[in-house]
Amino acid sequence: MTRKYATPLALSISLASSFSLASENNVTPETVVVSADRIEKQLNAQSIAMSVIDQDDIENIGHTHISQLLNQVPGVTISRGNGQENLTAIRSGVLTGTGSCGAFYFSEDGIPLRGPGFCNVNELFDVNAEQAARIEVIRGPGTAVHGTNALNGVINVISQSPSDTPESHLSLEAGPDGYGRLKASHSDTNGQHAYRISAQGSHDDGYKDDSGYAQQKLNIRHDYDGQTWSIQSMLAASNLNQETAGYILGKDAYKVSSRKRENPNPEAFRNSSSVRYYSRFERDGERDSRFVVTPYLRYTEMEFLQHFLPGTPLEENGERTIGLQSAFYQNYSKNVTLYNGFDMEATKAYLQQYQAQASFTSFPTGQHYDYEVDALYGAWFIGGDWQASSRTKVNFGGRYDLQFYDYNNLMIDGNTAADGSACPSGTCRYARPADDKEHFRNSSFNLGVIQQISEHTDLTANAAHGFRAPQAAELYRLQAQQLNANLSEESLNSLEIGLRGTWNAFQYRVSTYWMHKHDVIIQDSNRNNINGGKTIDRGIEANFHWQLTPTLLWQLQASYSKHQYANNALTAEGNEIDTAPRQLAGTVVRWTPLTNTQIELEIQHQGEYYLEENNLHTYPGHTLSNIRWRQQYNKQLYSVLRITNLTDINYAERADYAFGNYRYFVGEPRAAYLELGIDF
Repeated sequence: MTRKYATPLALSISLASSFSLASENNVTPETVVVSADRIEKQLNAQSIAMSVIDQDDIENIGHTHISQLLNQVPGVTISRGNGQENLTAIRSGVLTGTGSCGAFYFSEDGIPLRGPGFCNVNELFDVNAEQAARIEVIRGPGTAVHGTNALNGVINVISQSPSDTPESHLSLEAGPDGYGRLKASHSDTNGQHAYRISAQGSHDDGYKDDSGYAQQKLNIRHDYDGQTWSIQSMLAASNLNQETAGYILGKDAYKVSSRKRENPNPEAFRNSSSVRYYSRFERDGERDSRFVVTPYLRYTEMEFLQHFLPGTPLEENGERTIGLQSAFYQNYSKNVTLYNGFDMEATKAYLQQYQAQASFTSFPTGQHYDYEVDALYGAWFIGGDWQASSRTKVNFGGRYDLQFYDYNNLMIDGNTAADGSACPSGTCRYARPADDKEHFRNSSFNLGVIQQISEHTDLTANAAHGFRAPQAAELYRLQAQQLNANLSEESLNSLEIGLRGTWNAFQYRVSTYWMHKHDVIIQDSNRNNINGGKTIDRGIEANFHWQLTPTLLWQLQASYSKHQYANNALTAEGNEIDTAPRQLAGTVVRWTPLTNTQIELEIQHQGEYYLEENNLHTYPGHTLSNIRWRQQYNKQLYSVLRITNLTDINYAERADYAFGNYRYFVGEPRAAYLELGIDF
């Protein structure tokens, strides 16, 4: 690994040094972020690896799927399923399985999209990222304000704030296969009160046969700036109705033109709705202090046909949550700032699974699961910043979490059909534990140092320990003869060293990392959920942003990583984790030949990866190109032409190998989208 890391790091230092000779001494204004500590701080004041996708990039990309946006972050892969479905990888392979999503902390304005212990792999489709102010991504374990689920990373979508003057926006977009989208927003200020309404609706008949979706999202935000309290409130809602297409089977099937629209699961569907509300109360206290408290509510419901399982059972799940975040910030001197706080949640969740098909082998007809879980979550955290010297800054934090589950099985206990009869094969696939109570407690920490080398260059180092509690579905949605999961928390230790530089026209960030995960929850050959897996992840990530001329911008993000099994609990030790390409890269060239014209060329590369844990089958990778042309006709009217997969290559959005078959989600061919918008 040393040799692989040395060349890019040396190149970064060389580029930075040579550029400094031609640069002015003024430093580019800092990007402001909130994800690390919940209050606004400069990005360069944080030692952790964090990337920001700003509003201009969000609007330029005009993504129809969240993967088109987040795959611009080094070390991040959002694997696109059909419709709006997705799987996530942050410094990892694409994680799959019942509780794999528990490795990531997904939030909007810092409020988690799902309760601890009740993650969903697709939950990013709940959030209005299309109309966000920015998206902040932490790569690696989160900080003291995150806790459980912030194991591999954090994705925090920041909503747009109200404007100081009245403004409205309306845009219409059209594309192939009946795609259409309407986006509208309005904002105004009246004295101490300000508000913004952002709404959008999209419809797609789907590239695949018998597929497509309709989706709506709404954000209503109100900001109040009083003499004592500042209050930020938001109501967010989303709805998705999707006809889902499944994998196509067969080696290199994604290359066969006659099969690209094939849908072997025309009966599959997914319906999902969510509503979230919060009010953030903030006030400044005496002696340079600040107090922030945020009560919130969350509601989700989902039903979908599990077309990927024999018998295609229907699942219904949902949760109702009331929660509270609080934090107190105090500047004890000009060199030391401390913060501490409590987080609490109470959740009522349910899950049902029903098979309409007649019983066969180990798959019984009728109800498989029907249970409720009452969950309580509490955490206390402390952290801060210490300016140890004029050139040295230290970030630190620690957190202690408690998670309680009270599980109530509403069916007959055991490994039988719903009426208590045995399955035709003797053993049923699904098992239902008796009523149970579980609790988990764990701690996490982060410690980082920023060492200023020169006026423009910093060296960073970061150590962190993260964890995730078992998800409720891993504990109570059991299979075969297992009636007690007896699981413990997954944990991860991380070390990272980085170098970064900032000038007027050029910025770069390079990070190397090592992460070791313990007690990974896996499913063994008997279909039992157990701890015992170990993985090791190491890699290098780089980001470059260079304003070559006043009219020409070049951006590059790239990563090289290796993700391996560190014991033989699931496969041979040393095997690489499946769906974990070593190389990821993306570059954007943005040209502004005229004041009102902007043309952007983007190239995204994904390297070869293994399709299963035994490393016997591979996907060769692919390189995609996209082009975007934005034309501003006057202060109000504009158009954007976006062409995806410009070279019309054959590729797979996701590939794997299971049950003796290659399986692919087919990448769509070249497509053009036209957006017309007006600001008034």
